Amino acid sequence: FSGSDLADGSCVHPTIPGRVSPLLPANHVKMTKGTGLVHTAPAHGMEDYSVASHHQLPTDCLVDESGHFTEAAGPELKNKNVLEEGNEAVIKMLQAAGSLLKEEKYVHSYPYDWRTKKPMIIRASKQWFVNTADVKAAAQDALKKVKVIPTSAVNRMLEMLDRRTFWCISRQRCWGVP
Repeated sequence: FSGSDLADGSCVHPTIPGRVSPLLPANHVKMTKGTGLVHTAPAHGMEDYSVASHHQLPTDCLVDESGHFTEAAGPELKNKNVLEEGNEAVIKMLQAAGSLLKEEKYVHSYPYDWRTKKPMIIRASKQWFVNTADVKAAAQDALKKVKVIPTSAVNRMLEMLDRRTFWCISRQRCWGVP
């Protein structure tokens, strides 16, 4: 069967009892890179966040600022480092539930922090989730008060602001903001 046969279905969450997850189509998922079906973690990447926003899903973040599972991830994972013992704990949970079909070593292409040389986890912060309409209106109002040369560029900029779907007010860095 194809992935489209599963669209609008649902499945039980593999590690959070009682939680049901919808099966949703996503343009960034391709058959050329695996099965065409993947998990979605809306708080851990822009493509997943886009899918979640489109389907009005919550953006629960089960990982804290230091890379450890939060209490919301469940007692078996709480306070475990995601990339270390947390990963092993998830595998054991899947095995215990009879939900692990295959396990193999995989070198993931995490982004690396240039200072610590350690992998980074993309994690949503509150700055990602601002009221887009308010920010958009304020930006457009502010732009109308700026003298732009050439004046023809103002309309292009206003149109660009109108099309913009995501707004990041600030970036957080564990080592400070320059």
